[in-house]
Amino acid sequence: MRKVFQADLQQIGEELIEMSRLVAIAMDRAWDSLANADVDLAQEVIAADAKIDFLQNQLDERAIDTLALQGPVASDLRMIVGSLRMSASLERMGDLARHLAQLTRLRFPNHAIPERISETFAQMAEVDIQIAKEVGRLLDTRDLAIARAIIELNHKLDGLHASVFTVIADESWDATAPTTVDVSLTSRYLERFGDHGVSVARKVTYLVTGEWDPAEF
Repeated sequence: MRKVFQADLQQIGEELIEMSRLVAIAMDRAWDSLANADVDLAQEVIAADAKIDFLQNQLDERAIDTLALQGPVASDLRMIVGSLRMSASLERMGDLARHLAQLTRLRFPNHAIPERISETFAQMAEVDIQIAKEVGRLLDTRDLAIARAIIELNHKLDGLHASVFTVIADESWDATAPTTVDVSLTSRYLERFGDHGVSVARKVTYLVTGEWDPAEF
């Protein structure tokens, strides 16, 4: 029974890593679709989100079955419960990438993002993709230096997010109301993507140390 239990834990871990890989790809392609008004690519991102959702459901069912059948205790119990919560964060990251693709589709054939602010968003997307990749490495290695790197990347993302609102609050901002809404939502989607990456980092840190210190994040 113990071998079965360890195999289940390994499978759950592998599925989390696969989800992180898919959300990194989703963000990369979603930003590409938004930056280039590529509606075909946007549609692919939207369709691919179903696989992330499927993986979350599969992982959660496996974790719940393991809880019911194996009766794990202590660190193993933390691992399974933490995995349920991490899968929810990763699924949400996929949803946020999908939202960007949906914005591309909504505004096509026009660009949703004005050129004057597109570079800031390109930087935010680049940071998000890096966060997702680092999350995958963290899940694989449980190296807490990677967790700290994710937090630092998210601080950079927060600064870029704040700069967007500085631009749209300036008197020189002359975009239409719909464009201003699009810009605000895009910044929010990109910022929240990073927040969910930090959420995963916090949970892995707790699994490794057994300590929860939200002040560090």
